[in-house]
Amino acid sequence: MDSSDLHAFLAGRASVRDFTGEPVAEEDLAFILKCTGTAPSAGNLEAWDVVVVTEEEVREALSEAAFSQEHIRQAPLILVVCSNYVRSMSRYGERGILYALEDATIACTYMMLAARARGLESCWTGAFDDEGVREVLDLPQHLRPVALLAVGKGKEPAQSPPRMAVGEHVHRESW
Repeated sequence: MDSSDLHAFLAGRASVRDFTGEPVAEEDLAFILKCTGTAPSAGNLEAWDVVVVTEEEVREALSEAAFSQEHIRQAPLILVVCSNYVRSMSRYGERGILYALEDATIACTYMMLAARARGLESCWTGAFDDEGVREVLDLPQHLRPVALLAVGKGKEPAQSPPRMAVGEHVHRESW
């Protein structure tokens, strides 16, 4: 893959909230998780965990915890990405809380891109009640749910929205 191929791949990704409901193949899930295992992490501690959700009843409960967002119920696969504070705090103390959040968001990004590489669409969802998700999944207290990643075949191809010019974000040497 050359640089223009990479840019086209990245620019073609967009959030999709309307899924066919067709199950995600086990090979596709395995690929996504394998790719996620290559994500960089602070101190190589990999302070993230993921709960794989395919059962309809659990997706419905997660949808309720996510303020009734329909795409959480509709997608055949939800990857609940969590930061694992214990792993990073064991080395970095309080700063490890931030590192665990960073590790989890990087892992989720890899999941999104790996799903795209398999011809799947996704939607990163951050609007949810942490305690509601924790209760649905029986998460231990040292985990914090960071994202609900809905994955599946989109009913329509992803449509990338207009983006800000990169120069709007870039500052050199100081603000």
